[in-house]
Amino acid sequence: MMSAYNESYLDDAMQNLGDMIEYAVCDCGYDPDIFFGWFISSGVASKFEKGNPKYITGMSGFELAEAVLKATNIEFPGIAPTHPDFKGREYWAGWILAYYQWQSGRRFEDIVADGLTLSTIFGMYIHHEADNSKFVESADAIIRRNKEARKSKLHTIRKARGFTQQQLSDASGVALRMVQLYEQKQNDLSRAQVNVVISLAKALGCEVEDLID
Repeated sequence: MMSAYNESYLDDAMQNLGDMIEYAVCDCGYDPDIFFGWFISSGVASKFEKGNPKYITGMSGFELAEAVLKATNIEFPGIAPTHPDFKGREYWAGWILAYYQWQSGRRFEDIVADGLTLSTIFGMYIHHEADNSKFVESADAIIRRNKEARKSKLHTIRKARGFTQQQLSDASGVALRMVQLYEQKQNDLSRAQVNVVISLAKALGCEVEDLID
């Protein structure tokens, strides 16, 4: 997967995101996952992950936190950052998350939705002295497990329509076993024949795009 932006910006981006999380959690006392939700909803995360130089290199962590709070209409406390000599897990969590987002090219919103929250990363602090690739491997495994455990869109929409798997099979003309395999994600619906996906969507009264995970 293509990296989110040029590697020449990466060191600054990692440091600034680490400083932002450290400031928000340690100096301001915000819950890490709540604050990161503000980061995403504020639109600052989108600018950061796309490599906007103003946000990844032109603003300090303190200034990033201020931008997040102002964009979400939360009163900025104005507390001065402590800049501790020792950078702990809060700094590392932001630092390594910036690396992971850059390396994967994925949106912060999607990374968090797949279970890689800040509080989860705090629990992975054991990796802080290891090569970044070790964190990437662990993070990928967490996301993969969460995706596998999540119900497919086909399953969710079928249940919402009140259909059993057999009823959906009868209505769509798609074999019951195929419906089961698509719901269990053992077969990838995005790679199914077009007429199969169209038949399922028509039977469920939804758009084809609604069924693709």
